[in-house]
Amino acid sequence: MMDIMTYVVAGVLGALAGVGVYLFVRRNTLATQQSQADEQASRAKQNATREAETLTKEARVEAKDLLLQARTSMEKEQKEKRAEMGAVEKKLFQREEQLERKAGSLERGEIEVQKRETTLAKRDAALAASEAACERATKEHRQALERVAGLTIEEAKRQLISAVESDAKLEATGVAKRIVDEAKEGAEREAREIIARSIQRVTRDYVAEATLSVVPIANDAMKGRIIGREGRNIRAIEAATGIDLIVDETPEAVVISGFDPLRREIAKVSLERLMHDGRIHPTRIEEVVDKVKTDIDKLMIEEAEKIIFELGLSDFSPEIVKVLGRLKYRTSYGQNNLYHSREAAFICGTMAAELGLDVRLAKRGALLHDIGKSVSHEEEGTHAMLGADIAKKYGESAKIVNAIAAHHEQVEPICPESVLVAAAEALSAARPGARREALESYVKRLEKLESLATGFKGVLKAYAIQAGREIRVIVRQEEVSDTESSLMSRDLAKKIEQELTYPGQIKVTVIRESRYTDIAK
Repeated sequence: MMDIMTYVVAGVLGALAGVGVYLFVRRNTLATQQSQADEQASRAKQNATREAETLTKEARVEAKDLLLQARTSMEKEQKEKRAEMGAVEKKLFQREEQLERKAGSLERGEIEVQKRETTLAKRDAALAASEAACERATKEHRQALERVAGLTIEEAKRQLISAVESDAKLEATGVAKRIVDEAKEGAEREAREIIARSIQRVTRDYVAEATLSVVPIANDAMKGRIIGREGRNIRAIEAATGIDLIVDETPEAVVISGFDPLRREIAKVSLERLMHDGRIHPTRIEEVVDKVKTDIDKLMIEEAEKIIFELGLSDFSPEIVKVLGRLKYRTSYGQNNLYHSREAAFICGTMAAELGLDVRLAKRGALLHDIGKSVSHEEEGTHAMLGADIAKKYGESAKIVNAIAAHHEQVEPICPESVLVAAAEALSAARPGARREALESYVKRLEKLESLATGFKGVLKAYAIQAGREIRVIVRQEEVSDTESSLMSRDLAKKIEQELTYPGQIKVTVIRESRYTDIAK
C-alpha cells in the first residue's frame, strides 16, 4: 500500500515537475519570439525609413533634372526667337534700304521724264509747224489740179468709184453666173446619182415587177400545208430565206415579196421543191433552203463562166467569177446587171476593134465594170470604187482597175480602153427598152418636190420621205416664226397641187426647232 502511494506521489511530483518545466520552456520561447518580433519590426522600420529617404532623394534628383530640362528648352526657344527677330530686323533693314534706293531712282526718273517731256513738246511744236506747211502745200497743189482738170476732188472720187463699181459688178456678175451654172450642173448630176444609187440599194417596195415573184400551186389545200400548224411552216420559210411570203385569197398562187432578187429566187425554188417533195415542216424547210442556196451558187458561177466563154476571155480568178455570177440576181432600173455587163463587153470590144485598140482589155474591163454592185448593198462606197477594190484584190491589171473605177467619172481614165468602157456602159444602159423609166420619173418627182420646198425663204433643208408621199421642211428658227411656218406649210401644199402630178396625196410638215443648252458644272 505504501508502495502504491509512493508511486502515486512520485507520479504527481513528476507531473508537476513536467508542467513546471513546460511552463518555463514556453515562457522562454515566448520571450525569444517577442524579442525576435521586436527586432524584425525594428529592422522593417529602418528599411522603410531608408527606402523613404532613397525615394525622396530620387524625387529631388528627378525634379532637378526636369527643372534643368525646362530651363534648357526655354533658353533654346529664347535663342530661336532672338534669331528670328534678328532675321526679321535684317529683312526690314534691307527693305528700308531698297525703298530708299527706289525713292532715289524715282526722283531721278521724274527729272528725266520732265526733261523728255520738254524735248517732246519742242518736237511736237516743230511737227505741228511742218504739218501746217504740208497742208498748205497740199491744198495749193490740189487747187492747181482742180483748175487744170476742171473737177473737184469729191467729183473725181465719185466718178472713179462709180467706174470701178460698175466694172466690178459686171465682172462679179459674170463670175457669179459661171459659178452658179457650174454648181447647178455638178449638183444636179451628183444629186441624181446619189438619189438613184441610194434608192437602188435600200428601197424595198418600189415596183412590183422587181420585188414580187409568183409561185403557182396545184390546189388551195397546199396553202394550208405551206402555212403549217399555227403558221410555223411559213415562219420557218421566211426566217430561212429572209423574204415575205404572202398567202392570200389569190387562187392557186403564192406571192413571194422581197427586194433582194437572190433571196427571192432562193425562196421560189425552195418552195417549188418543197411542194414537189410533199414533206413540209421546219426541219425539212431548212434542209431544202440550204441545198437550194448551194445549187444557186453553182448556177451563178456556171452562168458567169458561160458568159466569159462567149466573150472569148480567160484567166479569171475564181473569186472574180463568183462575184461576177452574183450579178445574175442584181438589177439596175429593171435591167439585169449580168446581161448588161455582157452586152457592154460586146459593144466595147466592137468599138475597140474599129479603133485598133486592145479588144481583150476592152471586153474584160466592160465585163467587170459593174462587179461592185454585187456587194454595194453590203458595204459602204460607190459600186465603181468597190468594184475597183475587188479587181485589185484579186490580181486584175492596173488598166482594168482604172476602167472599173472611171466608168462613172469618179477617177481620171489612164488609157483609151477606160474611156471605151464608160461609153459602152452608157450605150447599153441607154438603148431603147433596156431600162424602165418609172424609177427615173420617180426620182425627178422627188427632186421637184424638194426644190419647191427649198424655194421658200428661211428654209434650211427639205426631205422627201415615204416614197414621196410626205415632205418635211426644216426652217431656220431665227428667220421664220411659228405663224410663218404655218403659212409656209399651206402655201407649199398649194404650190405642190399646182405644179406636180402625183398619185394620192402628199403630206407637208414644216419643222421649226428651238434648242436651249446649258452646262452643269
